[in-house]
Amino acid sequence: MALATQFHTTKPHMLKESKEYASQTLMGGLSGFESPIGLDRHDRINALRTGDIGFVHSWDINTSVDGPGTRMTVFMSGCPLRCQFCQNPDTWKMRDGQPVYLDAMVKKVERYKDVFKATGGGITFSGGESMMQPAFVSRVFRAAKEMGVHTCLDTAGFLNKNYSDEMIDDIDLCLLDVKAGDEQTYHEVTEGALAPTIAFGNRLREHGVKIWVRFVLVPGLTDAVENVENVARICEQFGQSVEHIDVLPFHQLGRPKWHELRIPYKLEDKKGPSADTRKRVKEQFESHGFVVY
Repeated sequence: MALATQFHTTKPHMLKESKEYASQTLMGGLSGFESPIGLDRHDRINALRTGDIGFVHSWDINTSVDGPGTRMTVFMSGCPLRCQFCQNPDTWKMRDGQPVYLDAMVKKVERYKDVFKATGGGITFSGGESMMQPAFVSRVFRAAKEMGVHTCLDTAGFLNKNYSDEMIDDIDLCLLDVKAGDEQTYHEVTEGALAPTIAFGNRLREHGVKIWVRFVLVPGLTDAVENVENVARICEQFGQSVEHIDVLPFHQLGRPKWHELRIPYKLEDKKGPSADTRKRVKEQFESHGFVVY
């Protein structure tokens, strides 16, 4: 069954008439997107399920941060994990995002497609956790592929089962966050389970999707020699799909958001890793044959 037949289109009666609806645009990170404010709660839930709308936190244009070339990075709202070092706790709740039409997002990709092609860039979905909204993300990816635009999914892979094989085939690159190397440490870091991430990485390998592994190095939390070795062994399972591993030093840039949201922050006084620790971890991954940045 083709992917397109798995989705349904929002019914005309779902779009309520109003001057406010017709003129609405989202400001502050979502400027230029029309928001379906005319949908009631039931219709929004249905449109979310079919992918006719997605709940978006913000978006920007960047270079060589979230994939190759110049990229449009879209930060989706909603995440099932609660990582201690999360930089964007304001994206945890889907309801805090703004609903954006599928067509509006596709048009935005089309607007930049020449830039993407010239720079080898494309569209990246990040979050939050973009796999919480698989229909919307996958339909945008399908449209992007039809335009010849590179697609990239930034994910922890925790919602592995949300993605069908057909959806995976429209991913050119995955930025896969492997947050820890064993279940106990992973749960301490995220309050979630590690196994789905491994399963998703293996599925990416089977489909020939390129992987950039991301590993956040937090002193006293993820920097133990054994934990790093376990992460390396997990990455070995993904075979030649892994192009490189990004070792990301912990920093405190997200701390003000935790304070603003009044969420208890366990890493309040935590410092970033020392140069010696970063060197040791890099060498550990390199000893397994990986290119490390």
